[in-house]
Amino acid sequence: MGTKSFSAAGLDIGTSQITAVVAELTKEGRVSVLGSARVPSRGLRKGTIINVESAVADIAQAIQQVEASSGTRVRSVCASISGAHIKGFNSNGIVAVKGKEVRQLDVDRVLEAAKAVAIPRDREIFHVLPQEYIVDDQDGIREPRGISGVRLEARVHIVSGASASAQNVVNCVNRCGLTVSDMVLSSLAAGRSVLSSEERELGTGLIDLGGGTTTVAVFRGGGVRHTSVLPVGGNHITNDISAGLRTPLAAAETLKISSGSADRSSVERDEMIDVVPTGSRPHNAVPRTALVDIIEARIHEILTLIHRELVKANVEDLMPGGLVLTGGGALLSGIDRFAERLFGIPVRIGVPREVLGSSEGLILPQGAAALGLVQHALEVSGGGRWYGGPVGSTGVIQRVGNWLAEMF
Repeated sequence: MGTKSFSAAGLDIGTSQITAVVAELTKEGRVSVLGSARVPSRGLRKGTIINVESAVADIAQAIQQVEASSGTRVRSVCASISGAHIKGFNSNGIVAVKGKEVRQLDVDRVLEAAKAVAIPRDREIFHVLPQEYIVDDQDGIREPRGISGVRLEARVHIVSGASASAQNVVNCVNRCGLTVSDMVLSSLAAGRSVLSSEERELGTGLIDLGGGTTTVAVFRGGGVRHTSVLPVGGNHITNDISAGLRTPLAAAETLKISSGSADRSSVERDEMIDVVPTGSRPHNAVPRTALVDIIEARIHEILTLIHRELVKANVEDLMPGGLVLTGGGALLSGIDRFAERLFGIPVRIGVPREVLGSSEGLILPQGAAALGLVQHALEVSGGGRWYGGPVGSTGVIQRVGNWLAEMF
């Protein structure tokens, strides 16, 4: 298999599944998927690696499959990062302009000033995302270079996390014979693939419903205003079904997918479902409403936690564009209608946009983060120059910050 120098790879390392994508840029600048692979994930809990050997084996399997389906040799990946250790907050920095007008050096200095915040020694800054620049008294500036003034201020959103968690991702990928070119928070990657520039400009919330975590991001004015990660996800719904209906986890997951819903009004009262019991007891039939009641209770809890988080961050009024639900949990029937009632704003299911040659299942909500990662990899590599040499988390974060600053 010969390596295609114009292609790039994204690796979404999730609690429930690991998704790998290889894509290339067309002459028109569109992303064309060459191949994809999705395998079950066994080595993560709530978005964090807890079993290195299992994670390495699963990543290796995903890479082998995506190489076979794409006909390329993967040497480097853009990987996702998530987990309850992720924290987002806003900051600002001010510097004096050294010349008569703002230059790149001034922009670099003001961003350094904005991220000069006290964080624990076991944490590091993953992303520094400019929201706006202010030159003297002129605010709302997206591109300050070339503007005359004596004082430059930057308002930014900072995403930080546990250094060890990021390094564990890098180490697992390295053990598969690959390097990590970049790491991106999963919700930002998903936002890249499912949100339009108009939605990011107007103000839109993104909820990425994963298996072990739910990642939230609020976009406004082309920038990121809020990010957070909650340690609950689709696996908690499965666990509730398993306990409530006394059925094995595998059977509970099947029930959730085949018969689950977050909208009780759409279920007939006399509709019955077959439930596989634990042990050797015979199958039994239960009302489908019993399943839906269990799902509704957990969905209500997750979305209520998100709403409280948005209110606490004072960003609940920054989303006139509504909410977009993505990730595997967004496949649950009726969840968009449930969220609309709870939040009181328009809600839609987010699927990847403007992608050519997508493999089956990749243009569904669970493929959003993986496609956003490969889009990022293509953009920062200038259309496919592979990064060489081993990469640690610090070098990764510096490059990611540059890309996100340009994107948002």
